[in-house]
Parts: sequence; C-alpha cells; structure tokens
Amino acid sequence: MGGGNEQKIASIPNKSIFQEMNKEIIHDIIAWDVVNWSKAIAYWERELEIKAKNLDCLELGAAKGGCSLWLALHGNRVICSDLISPFESAFEIHKKYDCRELITYDSINATEIPYENKFDIVVFKSILGGITRKGSGNSKKQVIDEVYRAIKPGGKLIFAENLEASYLHRFMRKKFVRWGGEWNYLKYHEVNEVFGSFSSLKYKTAGFFGTFGRTEKQRHLLGWLDNLFNVLIPKSTRYILIGIAEK
Repeated sequence: MGGGNEQKIASIPNKSIFQEMNKEIIHDIIAWDVVNWSKAIAYWERELEIKAKNLDCLELGAAKGGCSLWLALHGNRVICSDLISPFESAFEIHKKYDCRELITYDSINATEIPYENKFDIVVFKSILGGITRKGSGNSKKQVIDEVYRAIKPGGKLIFAENLEASYLHRFMRKKFVRWGGEWNYLKYHEVNEVFGSFSSLKYKTAGFFGTFGRTEKQRHLLGWLDNLFNVLIPKSTRYILIGIAEK
C-alpha cells in the first residue's frame, strides 16, 4: 500500500464547498459536533469528483442516513444500510430533500458484506469502535478488508472515524460515556496497518474540544475553539480521522 500521509487540514472548511448546502442540510447530514465532523464533507468534496457521476454507493452503519443523503444530493445511487435496516430512522430525512428515488435501504453487517467488486464509493462514519468493541471477536483490519472486497477496482472508501485521541479523551469517555469502556477506538498509530489492503490512503485529523460538549450548542462553541487552536494541537491527540482509501 502507498503509505498514508496526513495532510494539513484547514481550520475552517472552505465555504465554496458548501455553497449549495445551507446550515440545516449540513446539520441533517452530520447531526453531532457539526463544526468538526463537517470537515469530512469538506475534505471529501475537495478530493473527489462525485457530483452528477451516477456512482454506485454504499453507506455502512448509516443510523439516520446522513452520508447517504449527502451522496444522493450529488446525484448518486446509494444503498443506505445498517445492521438493522435504517428505513424507519432515515426515510423521512431523505424524503425531506426529495432524493428518496436514489436511495434504497438494507440490513447489512459490515463484517459480512454480500457484495464483491460492486461499489464506486463505500462510506462510513464512526463505526469501527462499535463493531470491534470488547467481546465482538472482530478486528478493525478484518472489517476494513471486508469493505475492500465490496469496492470496485479503482473505487474508494471514504470515512470519518473516532480516534482514541488523548488521555483526557480516554478518561472522560470512560467516566461519562455509557459505552466508553467497551468501545474499541482506532489508535492513530494503527491507521496505516488497518487500511493496509488499499493501494493508497490519505487522511487528516480534526477536533479536540468539540466532543466534550454535552449539548449541540456547547459542541458548536467548542468546535469553533478547535478551529482557532487546531494548528497547536498534536495530530495524534485529535479525535476525528477523516480519510480516503483507493482500491
């Protein structure tokens, strides 16, 4: 694999990337700590040509289907999937933006994807830690290798994933997050190995303070604090990994 190379991330997403998306759409796509996690959309749109390409896409661990919404808004066909079909949780938001015809729903276990060499794009947001949590028997690399199998040659995995981050993050998660002690957070030093099947990998990290907010208003304010101090925070202690891996 071509070695992963973390690149400098802009403190504030380039506004031109979101010129067709108002704040409400971005919030509906991202949902949580929008200031920090929306940097994934900014990065993917800077690095990929996805608009009006009629791509075959799969979202794993979709929950409310935010990434499926984003891909469909750009005119691509998407299977919106989760361990249990996300139809009930995602349908209304997709209907809201009149992109329902481009989206289908399915129950797909990310460790047993029933497709091979099928998709131009596979996307996920914050699923590895849950799939590989204590007692699951799954490794992060096994999950990513299964995703690799489902992607067409030349296709791409685009992802935003929670990192283990700093000692402070680890302590606060165990103390205040119900599943914090079981979640198998991706470690910064693991990244190149976990995505090692892909021919190329590029990624950025973002966010430090935003995750500590107890409400979205607090996370929004802390997210802008992240924008101000991002350059001073070591890459390995930030809590979001944003990347693109090509098969």
